[in-house]
Amino acid sequence: MPDVIFNGPAGRIEGRYHHSKVENAPVALVLHPHPQFGGTMNNPVAYQLYHIFVERGFSVLRFNFRGVGRSQGFYDGGVGELSDAATALDWLQSQNAESGRCWIAGFSFGAWIAMQVLMRRPEIEGFISVAPPANLYDFTFLAPCPSSGLILTGSADQVAPEADTQKLVERLKTQKGIVIQHQSIPGANHFFENHLDVMKDAAGSYLDKRLAEVEAK
Repeated sequence: MPDVIFNGPAGRIEGRYHHSKVENAPVALVLHPHPQFGGTMNNPVAYQLYHIFVERGFSVLRFNFRGVGRSQGFYDGGVGELSDAATALDWLQSQNAESGRCWIAGFSFGAWIAMQVLMRRPEIEGFISVAPPANLYDFTFLAPCPSSGLILTGSADQVAPEADTQKLVERLKTQKGIVIQHQSIPGANHFFENHLDVMKDAAGSYLDKRLAEVEAK
């Protein structure tokens, strides 16, 4: 899990990168929660998402948005952070030029950014969105949502209430050919405190199912 530094739109970007030993392995990008509220690539939820993909043979990158850790620049309200994520995905793909499969995952603010990247990058075949803050950010850009994925929420989330996320899920479910799976973790708050293992198992099981479907084709 080596540290990496690569050039981003606002200067250097700091990341952690795992390169799979599997030939032509799929790639995954993981995005952390809000930079102004303590979010970093080492956030426990982001860390678990990273390892879900590592354990399944992916080449995986998580990184700090601008102004976080050793990443240069300053918080940019989501606009610059979207550019950071696009640059990170470019870097990840440059390290895995023969990989034909790509996933993205994000937690909270990172889920919002991840879904915007999803709209811009047709090569992304699946996503895992944890506690997307549908009450705080506009998700109407998902029209239509281009890939199937999993949305995970906590039933006791007071930052991004489950009721708001459910409205988003219902809207996305109406899109032809796209399957959005929504799973609620009973008793879990926004940060999945005391529920990280359950969150990780749910995300991992979903990813296993999707990978098995690809293998069966």
